[in-house]
Amino acid sequence: MNWHQLQFFTHGDDAEHLGDLLFAIGAASVTFQDGGDEPIYEPSADQLLTWQETVVTALFNEAMDIDECLESLGLLWGKKLPHYQQSQLADKDWENEWKRYFKPVKFGNDLWICPSWCEPPEPAATNIILDPGLAFGTGTHPTTAMCLEQLSLMTLTNKTVIDYGCGSGILGIAAHKRGAAQVIGVDNHPQALEASLDNAAKNNINPEQFVIVAPDALPDAQADVLVANILAQPLVGLAARFAELVKPDGKIILSGILHDQLPLIQQAYSPWFSLEETHSEGDWVCLVYLFSH
Repeated sequence: MNWHQLQFFTHGDDAEHLGDLLFAIGAASVTFQDGGDEPIYEPSADQLLTWQETVVTALFNEAMDIDECLESLGLLWGKKLPHYQQSQLADKDWENEWKRYFKPVKFGNDLWICPSWCEPPEPAATNIILDPGLAFGTGTHPTTAMCLEQLSLMTLTNKTVIDYGCGSGILGIAAHKRGAAQVIGVDNHPQALEASLDNAAKNNINPEQFVIVAPDALPDAQADVLVANILAQPLVGLAARFAELVKPDGKIILSGILHDQLPLIQQAYSPWFSLEETHSEGDWVCLVYLFSH
């Protein structure tokens, strides 16, 4: 079966309403894409992730009369429709088509993130099996990549590591693969906790060695290394808590921070931690602190 595809080029303020109307007239799917080059770094909880210039793409069953769909959309829209392009989309095995975009990625000297459908390029290296999912953290984002780089350079053998804001569990799994004796993953999102458990199981990690909990269920433990790849605002509020969770002379790796947020982070963490390293990629920075209180 083929599909009718309509792509509308519209302002971000109109994108959500347009998407609702497209579903109302029978679209099988509606997606939103950046129509310019405008990354959204730290949206508020109630902010729809659309851009100032947004491309709204709708797919319709080939049996539908696309001209009638456009006419109905125009009536519902109540004004001139945004500029759009119409095309035919050949049917594919969409369940597997997306997989070709995800390949094994290397971090540091010997750490690989490999989708389950790919053979590890270096079987003798440290390989993490991880499929793209709904929770954050597959290694492709700069903030995750920088954390993986730092973990790959640390000696973690027999150490305790806390992955705060574990998402998919990728950083905790990396720490375990690098020799950590105990890893604790922490997240307040049930979907992330489930994803971390699933990914740990796929990597044959003993549940006793990788404990995954919500913040209020965090066991009494102090880490040699704590890694937190979240965002600047929650990181600021967690500074004192991280000081409680790290051993004397322990280290923390912080990521999810923009360059202009560095002073805010430094002010929050300087009472307990001394900054050892700063790494950057694009607009993002990753900080390595030593607990020196």
